[in-house]
Amino acid sequence: MNRIDLAGRTAVITGGARGIGYASAERMLASGAAVALWDIDAARLDEAASALGAKAGAGLSVHTVELTDEASVAAATEATRARHGGIDILVNNAGITGGNGKLWELAPDTWRRVVDVNLIGPYLTCRAIVPLMLAKGYGRIVNIASIAGKEGNPNASHYSASKAGLIGLTKSLAKELATAGILVNCITPAAAKTEIFDQMSQQHIDFMLSKIPMNRFLAVEEAAAMIAWLASEDCAFSTGAVFDISGGRAVY
Repeated sequence: MNRIDLAGRTAVITGGARGIGYASAERMLASGAAVALWDIDAARLDEAASALGAKAGAGLSVHTVELTDEASVAAATEATRARHGGIDILVNNAGITGGNGKLWELAPDTWRRVVDVNLIGPYLTCRAIVPLMLAKGYGRIVNIASIAGKEGNPNASHYSASKAGLIGLTKSLAKELATAGILVNCITPAAAKTEIFDQMSQQHIDFMLSKIPMNRFLAVEEAAAMIAWLASEDCAFSTGAVFDISGGRAVY
């Protein structure tokens, strides 16, 4: 594993108790960063803290957060700032699929919840954390979108739309911050075999695999490596960009 230098930086990783978020925490801790894991699942946060503790020492904190609630995000931001002294990196990783179904078969509450978690959540975290980055004149924001946001997966209109919106948010915010020392990028992974598969039908999982020319799913460690680079000073002239990590699926 190549070591990316994140020494002296503090990263917030949403949905950090599992999957790509947890793998990103491992990678960033190994690269010298302090990490604050934000997640709605307090029990899984405790498990993650125990598993990462030996590697992290005092450089790890965990925060139970409802990312769709402005007050909860504000409280976690202040707790993280107080614990670590600031926030340099934000990884908006938390997301849900909301199950699979034709658009007209999906309940409005399900549709809204997916958009709330996958798009409104990143808006609220950026809204809370960007002012801290502006005060320092430095920041890196990495949004975890999806190949579905580019292509639109059938039977996943809510998920596809939310991730397309996250791509748009990335591009807009990047332009607003382009001269402020804060870079905003996103990645568009193909599916990684994580617990999020539990929310999908086998038919949908098979469909996703059939679209990947490399004929395998993404490894979370592969996503974490790209995220760590985008979160580093080595990423210096890319902002508002969409980085493909889809095993050859993407055509643009």
